[in-house]
Amino acid sequence: MLDIKPNDTLACRSIWISDVHLGSSHCKAKQLLQFLDRIEFERLYLVGDIVDLLAMKKRVHWPEAHNRVLSRFMKLSRRKRSKVIYVPGNHDHVFRTMVGNDLGKIEVHRTLVHETAEGKRLLVTHGDELDYAVRYSRANRFIGDLAYDVLMWSNKRTDQVRDLLGLPYWSLAKWVKKNVSKAEEAINAYQLAAINMVKDKGYDGIVCGHLHFPTLRTDDGVMYFNDGDWVENCTALIELEDGSIRLIKGVSHPESIKEMIFIDATDEFTR
Repeated sequence: MLDIKPNDTLACRSIWISDVHLGSSHCKAKQLLQFLDRIEFERLYLVGDIVDLLAMKKRVHWPEAHNRVLSRFMKLSRRKRSKVIYVPGNHDHVFRTMVGNDLGKIEVHRTLVHETAEGKRLLVTHGDELDYAVRYSRANRFIGDLAYDVLMWSNKRTDQVRDLLGLPYWSLAKWVKKNVSKAEEAINAYQLAAINMVKDKGYDGIVCGHLHFPTLRTDDGVMYFNDGDWVENCTALIELEDGSIRLIKGVSHPESIKEMIFIDATDEFTR
């Protein structure tokens, strides 16, 4: 089992991070910076919604930690032994106009295929193209977005109260997704749509984000990986040197709730 404590460093072949939502008050930029301080990699995939341009149309929340995250990505991309690849999502869709070009040393792709050390071919995409599986009308989409905004507001207030009480972080939003039947049905429909899409394209699996619901799943030999987010879960996918893929989750340090320990949560999120 992997535990990445303060002052530890984890070397891995590949990392997938998505749904950071810089520019939103829900972004956990400080926690992400702790993770980036403790990893070494050959490839870092930024799988969409890194910057939340949609949230910034309503209100811009941009503390110094958000600048530091962007600066860290740019710095990592300039290292000779590493490559950073950006696959924009629906909240940073404007950057899809840059597909085929570079942001500094960061490559921009609409989608791409990652080959693991075991030779498995994984489609890397943000995943918003699969919304058709769970959204049936513009009205449903509006109601869903509004409900999510309310849920995230409640999640933030819960986190603030627990922080004042010295309690570790707990995600109300994650609890709702796991315990409300309609949410569970929608997530399952989305995952099956992703699996069927890559099966039809002849890939071995898919890596995506979008749902804020980290998952590792295999159906009929096709692998589905969702790397989660840095709003609710503080999760990332990593590929080790042997080609195995694990899911890493940040949890509060038992002696300091502001300090993170990153643990191997693969078993927790495998279904």
